[in-house]
Amino acid sequence: MITLIDRTLMAGLVDAARQSPRRRVHRNFHPGDDYPAHRLLIAMESDSYVPPHRHLSPAKDETLLILRGSLGVVFFDALGKAERSFVLQAGGERLGVDIPHGVYHTVLALEPGTVFFEAKAGPYVPVSAEERAAWAPQEGEAGVPAYLAGLREGCGGIGNAALSD
Repeated sequence: MITLIDRTLMAGLVDAARQSPRRRVHRNFHPGDDYPAHRLLIAMESDSYVPPHRHLSPAKDETLLILRGSLGVVFFDALGKAERSFVLQAGGERLGVDIPHGVYHTVLALEPGTVFFEAKAGPYVPVSAEERAAWAPQEGEAGVPAYLAGLREGCGGIGNAALSD
């Protein structure tokens, strides 16, 4: 089936993300979790939290492209120190990033209604205990709001579009 990616599709995803308890939603273009190539849109609100993680499989490099709004991408060392961050902004100079496997990272929506495209190899495999960042709170834990605020401020004020590259 041919699917057009347009402003109407993105607006619908943004509306769904605003209603979602996780404050983000996925729109998959691949037919199932076992498919070898995963391609999806993710709509995310500014208060959504994606715990820092890494993908250990050499087949799990991932590519992110911003389509609407702005997205902070933060990279960490093995002990949880933020080493590098970028702001991807729709229509801006920086539109995407390719993240190699094994690198701890997270993303933060810096504007309401942010939408980005993600591509990586399937099949879907949940993040394992070895891939989770033990030094960061997990989704739903009490420390998430403070940690998220710290990411925005501690990484060169990423929430204010400052860069540390």
